[in-house]
Amino acid sequence: MIKHLLPILVLFGTGCSSFHGKWKSAVAQPIPPNEISGPWEGRWVSDKNAHTGRLRCVMTAAGDGNYHAHFHAVYWKIFRVAYEVPFVATKEGTNFTFSGESDLGKLAGGIYTYEGTATPVQFDATYNSKYDRGRFEMKRPD
Repeated sequence: MIKHLLPILVLFGTGCSSFHGKWKSAVAQPIPPNEISGPWEGRWVSDKNAHTGRLRCVMTAAGDGNYHAHFHAVYWKIFRVAYEVPFVATKEGTNFTFSGESDLGKLAGGIYTYEGTATPVQFDATYNSKYDRGRFEMKRPD
């Protein structure tokens, strides 16, 4: 049993270490004005079972309204998972509306869809998958 879990733990551990490097770099930079790029932190909340946990994200602009989001989530206060997903955003003034879809793999629940809104200081989204649905609530780090 343990030998089957080792590749999974290595995979998640590698994603987490990659995230931590991006996080340290992002929080050391000034927050971009009128933009959603950069660091975010807050929580995720499952609307299906009320589970919740810490959530951090580094959002990177990829041009033409495309963004790359690298998330780091904590589950049950002990499990840490990092994953990366694409976002497509539309900007009106300082408000952004975004959506996307990503296959996080069978182990993580398969295909996730997500959509939400953000300003330069507040990030709110909903997510939906085969096994769970809920929301992300984040703001800029202090």
